[in-house]
Amino acid sequence: MEVVMPSAIDMPHRYMNMEELTRFLGLDFRRVSRMAQRGDIPCKKVGGDFRFSRAEVTEWLQQKIGHDRHDWVSMDAGMSAHRKADPEDTQVAPLLQAKAISLSLAARTKSSVLRELVVLAQQTDWLYDGDELLDALNRREELCSTAMEAGIAIPHPRRPLPYAVTEPIIVVAHVPQGIGFGAPDGRLTDLFFMTCSQDDRHHLHVLARLCRMLSKKDFPQQLRGASSPQEVMELMCRRELDIISES
Repeated sequence: MEVVMPSAIDMPHRYMNMEELTRFLGLDFRRVSRMAQRGDIPCKKVGGDFRFSRAEVTEWLQQKIGHDRHDWVSMDAGMSAHRKADPEDTQVAPLLQAKAISLSLAARTKSSVLRELVVLAQQTDWLYDGDELLDALNRREELCSTAMEAGIAIPHPRRPLPYAVTEPIIVVAHVPQGIGFGAPDGRLTDLFFMTCSQDDRHHLHVLARLCRMLSKKDFPQQLRGASSPQEVMELMCRRELDIISES
């Protein structure tokens, strides 16, 4: 934890206080306070008070979001409140396109999976710069694998790419044979959900919502058994509506 004096660079749009961070994360104030005291979350002290860089918190969340199962519901709700979005709004369904879904992606290595995911993203007509997206995905994987347990990975850039995409994108792909992608449980990864957004709040909201959707044990297996991209879309849309109704 760094201790600094207030300065002109500590502008509201760059730094959050404890209350703002609590709303941003959708977590209990006391819990966030304890995390800051322990140094579990990126922070510094300005004039005796904790301050949190939104960029640093965003990056920290991206590394944790696929693994902290108990926080997904709170984070989803927190993102809705922070973005002033209706909690009953879908976040994933509007980004799905059948032409960006592959039931049998032709890839055998980590690098080829990322490359083929970008090729799929280009089918949406929402991607301007495929090279920038691919570079961002590779750099994110070098930092920390986006693979989760149960054969799932959610590749995404570290930062939003407002000049590379015209609209937020989700690409869904199944690699039937599975590949080594650095999953924490040591399993091969065969289901990939690549996402790219234009701003960090929407980016985190989509990640949290995807994690909630994929946490139902039989849902990934339903996706693996889908016979068409349209069926994948129907399953994902139905699952998102289910978790909204459960909230």
